[in-house]
Amino acid sequence: MNWQYAYDNSHAVTDSAALIERAAQRATETRQRHQASAQLDLAYGEHPRQRLDLFLPRTQSARALLVHVHGGYWMRTDKSNWSHCVEGALAQGLAVAVPSYRLCPEVSIASISADVASAIAFAAAKVRGTIVLSGHSAGGHLVARQLCQDSTVSPDIRKRIRAALSISGLHDLRPLIKTPLNTTLQLSQPTARAESPALLDPLPEAVLYAWVGANELPELRRQTQLIGSMWFGLASATSTREVSDQHHFDIIDALEDPDSAMLNTLLAHC
Repeated sequence: MNWQYAYDNSHAVTDSAALIERAAQRATETRQRHQASAQLDLAYGEHPRQRLDLFLPRTQSARALLVHVHGGYWMRTDKSNWSHCVEGALAQGLAVAVPSYRLCPEVSIASISADVASAIAFAAAKVRGTIVLSGHSAGGHLVARQLCQDSTVSPDIRKRIRAALSISGLHDLRPLIKTPLNTTLQLSQPTARAESPALLDPLPEAVLYAWVGANELPELRRQTQLIGSMWFGLASATSTREVSDQHHFDIIDALEDPDSAMLNTLLAHC
């Protein structure tokens, strides 16, 4: 195994830089398009990165709340790069919260998970009803982490969370110790185990969908199958899917389509 590139999604997709740039432009256009109804840069904590954007349907009360958590290996990007991911859910009448969070190495991955729990609670106080979660890459890890029995999500919020979708997620953090990423992540074997959803007990009512592109790195595909196997064996309603002809940077485009199969896995719980 060449650990230098085993988790290097940018290296694996030749036009990744252009794809990321185009995504950021679509995100900017989305915020401009919905600025009249959105509530941007709301503080859910004291740190400058503890902010979220809340997008609300224009013509009706929200039927449910989706919280979408961005990726970036817990060390880069923020909510403003991923606003376009709200389009499909908004068209289906959901409110969508997109939080930023503190980053490594300033804080640990455990602290980032706690930030996400706080962001969910903050958004849940503004939108009544059912909550569903989605997250991409490191965000996939962070939403799966909220469904673990030792998560910091409060019991009242847990009752409202009906399902989570981990898109190209990281579910066992131990292999990352061998990669260049760990210079920033600063994981040890104990901390990696403690923050790996695949190694933890899911909530009894947890419903987790783990999707990955069939053209993604072998380790990302293995990580997806791993949590499906581990949590299914613990009687959790967990399922996995490999999406043909998709890689790490285009699989998430389905969230912009209100009729996509990906989005409809969550809508079935709203």
